[in-house]
Amino acid sequence: MRVDGKLLRVPAESLYVVLNKPPGLLTARRDDFGRRTVMELLPEPWRSRLFPVGRLDKDTTGLLLFTDDGDLAYRLLHPSRHVPKTYRVQVAQTPSDHTLRRLRSGVELQDGLTAPAEVVLIRAGPPCAEVEITLREGRNRQVRRMFQAVGHPVLALARVAVGPLRLGDLPLGQWRELEAEEVAALRAACGEGEGGRRD
Repeated sequence: MRVDGKLLRVPAESLYVVLNKPPGLLTARRDDFGRRTVMELLPEPWRSRLFPVGRLDKDTTGLLLFTDDGDLAYRLLHPSRHVPKTYRVQVAQTPSDHTLRRLRSGVELQDGLTAPAEVVLIRAGPPCAEVEITLREGRNRQVRRMFQAVGHPVLALARVAVGPLRLGDLPLGQWRELEAEEVAALRAACGEGEGGRRD
């Protein structure tokens, strides 16, 4: 394949990799200020080929997907697909039942009311609690902002699932390639195969 007269090598197959992102790294392919990015955790040959699907804050840990499959990445990130993302959140103090209902039904933020969320109290405090929350929208720093708005600042945040793909027991800072069944499940979750329609 040639583009502007240059011969490009097209990979025979797309590559899909999941990383358990540690804190302190930017979710970016490169940084103009020389800060560390998630790309340094991947094998050298993949760094120019793969890109992260979506973002995790510098201090957020957990599941980060990489691929060179632009169509799947587009669909996973498109707001109309409502692909769920699940987080484990450690918060200050224990949210009351009333607060958990507020999180489930929607929290008013500066950019509007959040969509309904699935919220489960995993472990009560004191001095802190652990909550699992599943969102179907992706606003900037949304989980942190939601818990701050209801009076329970986030102490630690980890993404544990994107659609059907779960982080499992993958060690912090480690990566693995996805199985074919996992890729197929991701495609199904974002409606891929609908006659090639992109919206």
